[in-house]
Amino acid sequence: MHPAYSIIVFTTLSGLGYGLAVVLGLGFLDPASLSTKITYVVSIGQIGIGLSSSLLHLGNPQRAWRAVSQWQSSWLSREGVMAIATFVPLTLSAALAVFHDRHDVMLGLITVAGALITVYCTSMIYASLKTVGNWNTPLTPLCFLLFSLAGGFLLAASFAGGALGLELLALLFILLALVAKMIWRKRAMTLVPLSTPETATGLGHIGKVRLFERPHALENYLTREMGFRVARKHAAKLWMIAFLSGIVLPVVALLAAMAIGGGLLAQFVLAVGVLAHLLGLFTERWLFFAEARHAVMNYY
Repeated sequence: MHPAYSIIVFTTLSGLGYGLAVVLGLGFLDPASLSTKITYVVSIGQIGIGLSSSLLHLGNPQRAWRAVSQWQSSWLSREGVMAIATFVPLTLSAALAVFHDRHDVMLGLITVAGALITVYCTSMIYASLKTVGNWNTPLTPLCFLLFSLAGGFLLAASFAGGALGLELLALLFILLALVAKMIWRKRAMTLVPLSTPETATGLGHIGKVRLFERPHALENYLTREMGFRVARKHAAKLWMIAFLSGIVLPVVALLAAMAIGGGLLAQFVLAVGVLAHLLGLFTERWLFFAEARHAVMNYY
């Protein structure tokens, strides 16, 4: 599948923003602290930038409002509805922290539920597609959720600077995300496609089907959006970058921050870990799209 940068930015930044919203909703950070107020702004900003980026992928962004009208049957619509709904308790919680230095437990829990459901709906846009075997697995929403929480707790730990509990939870979710992604990737690499040229054409009973002539002499929408290919050796290099930058460096940063114990140096180390994690996430999400193969390409 074509790895559109607008969708990569959307899924990465909004996932981090919602993960951070979960941490804030659970009340891990002191609402009277300046860093917590900044954290709320960062969370809302990441979600806003991510959702705005997703509009760039639409053919006609002016009609984006129509996307939320099909919530009964479309995961895309459900994601849009939940994203809008989650903004309400999140912004109210932010206002309470910024102007009144307090955290409301009920608003926080509603924010947590909304953030997790929104990330789940985003992941199901891809996991529900039976035509893309790599994505059509419960492991896809699991990976989205774990990476969202891993990034959220890591980012929150960098703002808190020395909060051992947040650092341990960030470490836990990063390792869980790694395990889930390794299982997901192993499945994708060994997946036997349900749809083949033989099943797609209905000629499998005759024998092996091969392409005699392309159905189109020039590229079209399908070949551009669903026929993207990345060489296996390049994919392996990019996966190593995603692993080292998205997992190894943040883990090293967390362990170093724990050893330091707090202060500006610990915050700086964690900030480096956050930037590395962000780069790793962008790479991982690019591969998520680039390595996926749509069943329609059996005809091409």
